[in-house]
Amino acid sequence: MFISFEGIDGCGKSTQVSRFAATLRSRGIRVLVTREPGGTKIGKGIRDILLRAENIHLAPLAELFLYAADRAQHVAEVIRPALEAKKWVVCDRFFDATTVYQGLSLEGYDRLIEAVNREITLGCQPDLTFLLDCPAEVGLERIATRHRRRKDRDRFERKALDFHIKVRYGYLTLANRYKDRFRIIDSTVAADRVEKRIREIIDPYLPSKP
Repeated sequence: MFISFEGIDGCGKSTQVSRFAATLRSRGIRVLVTREPGGTKIGKGIRDILLRAENIHLAPLAELFLYAADRAQHVAEVIRPALEAKKWVVCDRFFDATTVYQGLSLEGYDRLIEAVNREITLGCQPDLTFLLDCPAEVGLERIATRHRRRKDRDRFERKALDFHIKVRYGYLTLANRYKDRFRIIDSTVAADRVEKRIREIIDPYLPSKP
């Protein structure tokens, strides 16, 4: 099974991905945890380019194709082989992030973004996507707490509140469009409650406890 976690910066994805993987392993499931960008050795170099704060002049199309290159390598080298080996794959962001984030800077390029995503994923797409939803103000406050100094934040974390608001509603629009795949989780509550809700949703897919 292929599961992705999505949401605005500061929504708590990394925490929940780690906890979710622990839940799967406790049920005897072989699981691969990965992320985008940067899920491969090549991808780590691409991630550095994409998130480096000083790369403020990165052209929108260049950004799109850097993400595409990262994902193409990620799918071919990591995700597809793991799925073929009957492992569960848990990914911190996947193509929905490109649809939302790069869609904001490339208005009118929806068909191109969709085509790129379709071609490079080799038929791999999440069976289930958890959207951890919270207001942009909450996400930015958490980022500020995590990074005491602004210079420690990456290129996207430094963007203005308006950008993060648009990202949030971009995700909610996608979740409404693909209701069969998305599960919206309120991530304004305590991490334990978020984890409990995710477990409730995934429980029917899991084998009995050993």
